[in-house]
Amino acid sequence: MPFQQFDSIRYFNFNSLRDEGVVHAVFSRQGGVSPDPWAALNVGGTVGDRTERVAENKLRAMKAIGRSIDSIYDVWQVHSSDVVIAEYPRLSNQPPVKADAILTDRVGVNLFMRFADCVPILLYEPVKKVVGIVHAGWQGTVNRTVRSAIQAMQDEFRVKANDIMAAIGPSIGAHHYEIGFDLVAKVQHVFGSDSTGLLGNYQGKSKGSGIQLDLWEANRLILEQSGVRQIEFSGICTACHLEDWYSYRGEAGHTGRFGVMIGLK
Repeated sequence: MPFQQFDSIRYFNFNSLRDEGVVHAVFSRQGGVSPDPWAALNVGGTVGDRTERVAENKLRAMKAIGRSIDSIYDVWQVHSSDVVIAEYPRLSNQPPVKADAILTDRVGVNLFMRFADCVPILLYEPVKKVVGIVHAGWQGTVNRTVRSAIQAMQDEFRVKANDIMAAIGPSIGAHHYEIGFDLVAKVQHVFGSDSTGLLGNYQGKSKGSGIQLDLWEANRLILEQSGVRQIEFSGICTACHLEDWYSYRGEAGHTGRFGVMIGLK
């Protein structure tokens, strides 16, 4: 089963990564100590929740997968296409680097990011043993952040793109993601003729563009254009399942962030 449970912590696993023995988890919002509107396993430190509660939630999450809180390497996510290579865990007194993709080939360094509708993309290359995590909202998608991560894997670790496995996690589905005309134009500019398969018509009432963006399909397309052939989807829309996931759109911006991690054994 894709969902795993440890005490009150519920998290999602990808079959392809689990079969390869890759330690990873997409943590649901269940099992933490935060009250509403962040209930319960909020790991976002910039959404108004108290620092001590966020720290306890991260501690519980890492314990659920048998990893130390001190093994985390995380970044300050800024919707960029910047990639960082993590050689050691980030020390508590070390300011986080601004980036939206992290790679490592080091056992004991566990990559960690936070989400609430944006697309988590987990990467694993089994020959050279490299893992990665990418944060791709609409900006990360039009900036092709995951392509930058794939290129960095090739440049830094000499991997082959067709050996890389990718997994696209819970994030907002197209049916909940109407976008403005300005973003429609950006998608058309970046993806050209392929944009017709990424943009759909909204069937409900709308005062905006009436056009929806499929972030899942857009990132699948970028991955395939980058040479990746093994792609697994969770198929889970965060806005449809608020019992398990935080959703910025689904909760009008008043919500927490769920954690996603990946590491090598």
